[in-house]
Amino acid sequence: MIVCVAVVGHQNNPLYIQSFTEADDALKLHHIVHCSLDVVDERVNNPKKSSPTLNETFLGLLYPTENYKVYGYLTNTKVKLILVTTDLDVRDADVRNFFRKFHAAYVDAVSNPFHVPGKKITSRTFSERVSTVVKSFGLSSGS
Repeated sequence: MIVCVAVVGHQNNPLYIQSFTEADDALKLHHIVHCSLDVVDERVNNPKKSSPTLNETFLGLLYPTENYKVYGYLTNTKVKLILVTTDLDVRDADVRNFFRKFHAAYVDAVSNPFHVPGKKITSRTFSERVSTVVKSFGLSSGS
């Protein structure tokens, strides 16, 4: 089950963070997302130490914790998409498919002429689309 998704700007400023659990866990999930940015920077700045190639936008599993797994995706504009899940046996193909849909939703949101680049994403349409993608991830991973 996906418990949190985030969009983080190229200067590590949060553009969008959505938790899909109780309010008590929200702060902990925000902390996990923030900690994952160090791993993203490490993989981007030291490409020979990590498995993905420079052209690969899917960063894979950033780090596992006792209860969560954190995955990352880097766009061409250095915007980071972060996924936190409680499923400990997720296939990479499912995560890649999720990020493809999540990235498409992000591109549509920032392509809005009323969106100011670098500012938080406040679009209700984007939030609804992300929620739909998260729900479909739960259904597809169960099959």
